[in-house]
Amino acid sequence: MAHQQLALPWWDDEPTLETAPAPNSSISANYLQSNGHGLPSFMYSHTPAFIDEAHPAASPFPPPSTRAIFRHPQASYEMSLGGVLVAFELKRLKRKSIGMVVGTDGLSVRAPRWAGWSEIEQALREKSRWVCTKLHEQQEQRQRQKAAQIDWKEGAAFPYLGEQVILVLDPRINGGQLHEDTMALPAMPRFTLHIGLPQNASPEQIRDMVNAWIQRQALELFQARVDHFADQLKVSVRCVKLSHAKTRWGSASTQGVIRLHWRLVHFSQAIIDYVVAHELSHLREMNHSSRFWDVVASVLPEYSQAKEHLRTAVIPDN
Repeated sequence: MAHQQLALPWWDDEPTLETAPAPNSSISANYLQSNGHGLPSFMYSHTPAFIDEAHPAASPFPPPSTRAIFRHPQASYEMSLGGVLVAFELKRLKRKSIGMVVGTDGLSVRAPRWAGWSEIEQALREKSRWVCTKLHEQQEQRQRQKAAQIDWKEGAAFPYLGEQVILVLDPRINGGQLHEDTMALPAMPRFTLHIGLPQNASPEQIRDMVNAWIQRQALELFQARVDHFADQLKVSVRCVKLSHAKTRWGSASTQGVIRLHWRLVHFSQAIIDYVVAHELSHLREMNHSSRFWDVVASVLPEYSQAKEHLRTAVIPDN
């Protein structure tokens, strides 16, 4: 029998939105503007059209123009949603309903092979507010992520346990040593990490040594917090492992294996504790039911603040 596992994704929710198709819908007259081609205006441009292989008899869609504000790298069509031109990816799949996913690349629409263009258009217009909101959130997230990138050199700063740490290259030592300045002025970094590298070390060398130090600290801290909450929740943990997953902060299996993303150590302990408590609670409730959240609240009554923080949190990924 397969071992069940549940994971805590980056956003602590599912980014997928499913909408039921509307088989009797049709393109409303206000979209059929006089363009000389008999195409809905959102489908029309002066570039050569191509035929959708899944629906060769349907109206041809032109490739998306360069005017699209939000553009998926695999965009094949475009449409004005809420006054915003969106170039989206369309996939024809074996499914029962029209689904939409807004991710880091943009909007991806998954439609049944039998769905007509009018059904797809109607679904998009019905969810245009949701789509535009998510696209703006993703855009803001990318901008924050870009601002969080680290220039790996002497004097660079990186987050550790919710505070900024300044890098110092010090060839006299081995590995890394964290120093605290108890006399630091308010709002000024009070921690420095001395790493055993010369001043001419490459950015890659500096990054790799710092990340190795961070991962060692992360495993030690995570183990201590897992032990703390496992005792409170009366659950048995087989082992704690560091995760390098691309889309989730942690996971728990019915075997008692807890995986926690090493980059969690960039956050304050309150955030780390939430993810730890979340995963350990799955050892009692392998779901996200109200019973599960009651288990989380039994050890972290104020967990909602940390949960919300993770939705918009930005940490360096370089």
